[in-house]
Amino acid sequence: MTSKQADTVDFFQAMHDVKPIAADDRVLLASPADKLNAVRRREAAVAEPVSDSNFLSEYHIELQDPNTVLEFKRDGVQHGVYRSLRQGKYPIDARLDLHRMTVEQARAAVFQFIRDCMSNDIRCALITHGKGEGREQPALLKSCVAHWLPEFPEVLAFHSAQKHHGATGATYVLLRKSERKKLENWEKHHKK
Repeated sequence: MTSKQADTVDFFQAMHDVKPIAADDRVLLASPADKLNAVRRREAAVAEPVSDSNFLSEYHIELQDPNTVLEFKRDGVQHGVYRSLRQGKYPIDARLDLHRMTVEQARAAVFQFIRDCMSNDIRCALITHGKGEGREQPALLKSCVAHWLPEFPEVLAFHSAQKHHGATGATYVLLRKSERKKLENWEKHHKK
């Protein structure tokens, strides 16, 4: 007998009392240890900071005087349109009041407000920020609003409000037309 045949005989002698394992009909997808790991992974995912899509800057904001008139106009905005905004002639479709908010709360509120205005086809809005007179840092929110609004490509112009809307403690904001409104306007004026 060769060594290979001897190995085969030895193997079968060693295995003569081995019985096959019964197969279970169900499949086990996760062990209890996997569930514990899943709970830990879920907790870690919740604990990670959510990425902030708010692009408004938080630093290097030039402080304004409480009575300074805020004004901004992008190139291409007609003078008559800007004059009407300045004079408060456009109907105010949305309002945001920032009184008693922290800078971070105001930053989030302004960001969401402009997004909401655009999604609801708002053209003219009013942001009330106050003057901050009598405070340690007067006109802080006013300064932030003046700094943040030009960062939105949707903001065409803004100007301090008329006296009956809050004067230099509030700001009119003129927003770009949405694509849907532009199309509606084009269809309205180009019907044959």
